Amino acid sequence: MQSLDVHTIFEGPVQEHLRVIRTMQAQQPLIHAMAVKLLEVVSTGGTIFWCGNGGSAADSQHLAAELVGRYKRERKPIPSVALTTDTSALTCIGNDYNFDVVFSRQVEALCGAKDALVGFSTSGNSANVCNALTAARKRGAVTLAFTGRSGGKMKALAEYSLCIDSKETARIQEGHMLAGHMICDWIDLGWVLQGN
Repeated sequence: MQSLDVHTIFEGPVQEHLRVIRTMQAQQPLIHAMAVKLLEVVSTGGTIFWCGNGGSAADSQHLAAELVGRYKRERKPIPSVALTTDTSALTCIGNDYNFDVVFSRQVEALCGAKDALVGFSTSGNSANVCNALTAARKRGAVTLAFTGRSGGKMKALAEYSLCIDSKETARIQEGHMLAGHMICDWIDLGWVLQGN
């Protein structure tokens, strides 16, 4: 029987978290480019759409809310929608079609050429997120992927792909949230400086 071990549960994850976050220093130009592009999208009248499954759905909702509400500054709300929150749409599409199209069907209905779609998948291979990115590209929208490891299938489907250097889902999600918060900070300040 396995025993509770302080190193395994606490010290090891902290060290791995720090290693992963340090690797993200080399990705700062990419994260900056993603932030610049998303600020451009909302500044020209577009909306940022987000999607993912499980913890990645929660991350999508979290970051969408940071923009609609506020991140650090008082400002006008920023157009941002998580495609993970409408249970009627998700269950209708999943039931009438299948789960692989729960996001792409919404993209086809809501997302246009002036918009952006940000897809989250720690494996980079979630079929419904891949399908959403494909649908968004067909509609001319900006596409961004937040993945782990080597990026999976999503890396080739998105114009911008942030791949967190880990095989552990939790560490990848921690990297995603750090990058997401930095992006929200850039958009937040940019929106204020534009007088919004």
